Amino acid sequence: MRICISTLDMERWTGGDIAAVTDMVALADKKGIDQISVVEHVVMSENVEPYPFGKFQGKPDALWPDPMMQLATYAGVTKNMTLSSGIIISPLRPAVVLAKQLATLDAMSRGRVEIGLGTGWQKEEYEACGVPFEGRFAHLEEQVRVCKLLWREAPASFHGKHTNFDRIWCMPFPVKKNIPVYLGVAPTDKNVARIAELCEGWLPMEQDPAKLVEPIAKIKAAFKARGRDPESLEVRASVRAVFNGGKRGDWDMTLAQWPEYKKAGVTIARFPVTLFCRTPDDYEKFLDRLIEFKHTEK
Repeated sequence: MRICISTLDMERWTGGDIAAVTDMVALADKKGIDQISVVEHVVMSENVEPYPFGKFQGKPDALWPDPMMQLATYAGVTKNMTLSSGIIISPLRPAVVLAKQLATLDAMSRGRVEIGLGTGWQKEEYEACGVPFEGRFAHLEEQVRVCKLLWREAPASFHGKHTNFDRIWCMPFPVKKNIPVYLGVAPTDKNVARIAELCEGWLPMEQDPAKLVEPIAKIKAAFKARGRDPESLEVRASVRAVFNGGKRGDWDMTLAQWPEYKKAGVTIARFPVTLFCRTPDDYEKFLDRLIEFKHTEK
């Protein structure tokens, strides 16, 4: 297993000082946490009713730093952990810009990028960026195709609905001429096919391990049908917090659920640390508990 922590809401501990979170990320890397994950909204409208996963817990005026800038900053203070997202709303960026940003980040971090892409859910965000909301899933798929092409070939040519070019260079390449891409999308038949054909992993929103068994099996079957090793599929899921009468998750009760996730096919366990830590004083102890748990699971 690998352990991922999310920086979501950690700036609340620092009075909104997002730069101070950098030191906390550096500590996580030093302790041995495998992956850091950031989230994104470019802009937000007050219309949160369309949120498809229950009641939206955030606020439109919350701090949503640019994920590329965050990850670049974290790359500079870490040595081992991989740099990820859950998710970057990729259709809001031109595909060639996305490819260049991620390849540069990977080169600067010496091959430590594993990126999560998705489409988001707020139409107003797309409108503010001048991007059509309709057709966003097909747009996402085309973007992944463009990125994968530009990460391995130069000069490269591509002709699609949103992106067209002939014989262009997009340098530098990523370290391994590829970056693992995880899609944060619902496991529909179309999305399962997209993951199996183009990507290395899946980021489910579902936190019930029993409900992850079937979609993970479907994606693995789609991998096999395309001649890919189904066991190479990476699945990062948030381990649901178990509350024991308090406002914060119980560390041990939450971690005790891991065997169910592992059996379902989850390979990376994600923890939003502010669900488990009341203050920064709890943070280092929680990191130590996660690393202790990881070692016992080997």
